[in-house]
Amino acid sequence: MTSGDGERTPAEIGGAHIGLAATIIALIVVASFSGPRWTVIVAGGLTAWFVLALAVIRIRGGGGREAVRRAYAATFGWGDHITF
Repeated sequence: MTSGDGERTPAEIGGAHIGLAATIIALIVVASFSGPRWTVIVAGGLTAWFVLALAVIRIRGGGGREAVRRAYAATFGWGDHITF
């Protein structure tokens, strides 16, 4: 969600941190069971998603650190849904 001025709220960034942590844990589990090949494939997909989100935000007029924060929240913001 965004506040009235289009900025991410601290709760969303916190959820993105949780999503990133869960992703790192999942990548460690994937690496331990299937080796580095699938780990690199999954990490590459997440990187592509982040770059795509950043490109869309830049095209729509966002810039600087705020664009990176918004792309980060778009990529990992689902972490809000795994907390109680």
